[in-house]
Amino acid sequence: MSIENSKDKRAERIINEYKTPNQKFIDEKVENMIVFFGSARSPSASEAETLKKSNPDNPKLKLAKYSKDAEMLAFMLSEWNQQTFGYHKYSICTGGGPGIMRAANKGAYDAGGKSIGLSIELPFEEETNPYLSENLDFNFHYFFMRKFWFAYRAEALVIMPGGFGTMDELFEMLTLIQCQKIKKSFPIVMFGKEFWNKFLNMEALLDYGVINKEDLENLFYTDEVDEAYKYITTKLEKPNNN
Repeated sequence: MSIENSKDKRAERIINEYKTPNQKFIDEKVENMIVFFGSARSPSASEAETLKKSNPDNPKLKLAKYSKDAEMLAFMLSEWNQQTFGYHKYSICTGGGPGIMRAANKGAYDAGGKSIGLSIELPFEEETNPYLSENLDFNFHYFFMRKFWFAYRAEALVIMPGGFGTMDELFEMLTLIQCQKIKKSFPIVMFGKEFWNKFLNMEALLDYGVINKEDLENLFYTDEVDEAYKYITTKLEKPNNN
């Protein structure tokens, strides 16, 4: 679903990037989202085999397990949603691209859940994602409008290893929560302990006093799909989330 791209119609395009998704979510009865963020460069199992044959030391091979885990977790959460609520109370949403995003969408799609893609026009990311539900594949021009929709309907986040885009999305959400622009409290799964421990030292932020301990309360670190599933579903099944 392409949204018109013209410099002369900037205001119209911004409004359209609000109105079009909003109406589609109403039409498709999408209430809330479990959002997956993660690298577009993460290979699938078959892609990993090809990479391994050409270069066993390819750094992308470290990401392969996360595509598999994202697919399984999204599948389990979609099944849980149907069994628990009987309708699409929680839909799986990603950035609509390849890699971990495509894997999570595949899991939701295979489980019969709503599979949403909020993609962005990028010059180096042209692979299709065939696992998006009809009428729920959006292509944005503006990052800020895309991130608005991630934040507005998110009730849980799964943050897989990723690059600049993933970190931008993660810190946008953490900032909105800290500043109480997002007033709801929801689970945030930081999936991949080795990656996060190596890359991101949250304790340093505490040591320098630039954040409070409360800012990290909802961050849950794990390597296990079952642990992530239990953490998210337990939080979402609490009475104030129903």
